[in-house]
Amino acid sequence: MKILWNIIWHIPFLWFVTAIITFLFWVILLLTIIWYPLGLWLINLSKFLLLPFSYEMVNKSEIEFTDDNILIKILKFLLFIIYLPIWITLCILLIIQIILLFFTIVWIPAAAALAKSLPSFFNPINKVCIPSLNL
Repeated sequence: MKILWNIIWHIPFLWFVTAIITFLFWVILLLTIIWYPLGLWLINLSKFLLLPFSYEMVNKSEIEFTDDNILIKILKFLLFIIYLPIWITLCILLIIQIILLFFTIVWIPAAAALAKSLPSFFNPINKVCIPSLNL
């Protein structure tokens, strides 16, 4: 069933174009230093957007034990503060897009896949894309 939903995601709706644009945006951000952490999140997001019904975005702490020291925690908090205006803007735009997609019957699967990625937009630090465990 996941394969069918992924095909429906790509063929009529061309969401693979969004995944490619996200990946190319990651390459551009990779060239900078200050936007590099956001670029790392975008590569996981582009992987998720490529096959949204086969992957999930989860916190890295859910799949592996990390004993971050205080300096790493401070850095993560600073990154969160620096990127907060960007994330708020992205979240608002994504929520509007999800609501508009839910108004049509045809686009409900696309809205569901985007809604599945919404927690990743709220706090993308340490988000990774893993294969989905549910059938």
